[in-house]
Amino acid sequence: MYQIQTLNKISKKGLAVLDSNYNCADEIDNPDGIILRSYKMHDMELPESLRAVARAGAGVNNIPIDKCTDAGIVVFNTPGANANAVKELVIAALLLSSRKIVQGIEWAKTLAGEGDAVGALVEKGKSNFVGPEIEGKTLGVVGLGAIGVRVANAAHHLGMDVVGFDPYLSVDAAWHLTRFAHKANSLDEVLQKADYITIHVPSTPSTKGMFNSEAFANMKKGSRLLNFSRGDLVDETDVQEALENGALATYITDFASEALLKNDKVICMPHLGASTPESEENCAVMAANEIKDFLENGNIKNSVNFPNCDMGKKTGDRITILHKNVPSMIKKITDVLDSVNIANMLNKSKGDNAYTMIDVDGKCDSASIAAISEMPEVIKVTLL
Repeated sequence: MYQIQTLNKISKKGLAVLDSNYNCADEIDNPDGIILRSYKMHDMELPESLRAVARAGAGVNNIPIDKCTDAGIVVFNTPGANANAVKELVIAALLLSSRKIVQGIEWAKTLAGEGDAVGALVEKGKSNFVGPEIEGKTLGVVGLGAIGVRVANAAHHLGMDVVGFDPYLSVDAAWHLTRFAHKANSLDEVLQKADYITIHVPSTPSTKGMFNSEAFANMKKGSRLLNFSRGDLVDETDVQEALENGALATYITDFASEALLKNDKVICMPHLGASTPESEENCAVMAANEIKDFLENGNIKNSVNFPNCDMGKKTGDRITILHKNVPSMIKKITDVLDSVNIANMLNKSKGDNAYTMIDVDGKCDSASIAAISEMPEVIKVTLL
């Protein structure tokens, strides 16, 4: 029986994926897998039994990736599972950025106690909250992954012109993107064309602070910026200067900070992107399926530290080997297995790491597994 530790409350629909072969609990002494949401694992001692960690969500900054990699623990996330939830919030933000809805609501609350005069005061003051419609305007979508594509498609249906930029656009994403979206050849092209810009890229060393004074100088004056991806993609000092000098009209973000909360041209949301019951269920189901397929069949999908590999459902002995991405590894492994017939094999790499799956006819002896595990380049070997 597989032992699964849950470090957060996980949707029952997700845990239902794990059948009677699984024991799931908050406290497990020797877990084979961990499923979590936002629990911070950095100070947690990783059990030797642990083979996989599945994050029910996209971000994995709460998981010690390098530490897991060194220990041969595959870390999964669930990209796209919360895409619709984030898309809907971005569409709401588009309207909030234009129509001064939040400001108008807050002002209306101040009229409490005015009695019969409220109606007249509303008519007198509503002109302070005039804002443009989004129909016919141009939305720039930076990053066309699962969320960016949904936002682009929804914006098109709302009557907006859409221009998107993503140098790493996948074939799958391209299939789902509306044919009415225009492809930009550079970020600057998006900045110069768009009335509204929404960011949907991961936080990496190359993207942190990508929206800075230089980017704001290239934007259409008075444009509106939405950030529902990661807070550090936008330089906080530079965005406030852009709001002050009129380069930006509004900044809406799902990542609040002390400085941004004090700026009346910024609308901060309390990280609501994936805060829907549907999203939590989708993420939990995907995480459970990922960890189940890996533990039972060795297949890897949506790992952040090892390559995707899929050889389907195992029918006999299957050897899975997490190892360093170095030359001659396949030869070294197969030389050890010279006493068995290799029926199928798959090898993939991701950066410095690689993964090899081998199906053998008959039974694989424990001595061969031990010999492979003793190779200095091998991180972990498992016989399924």
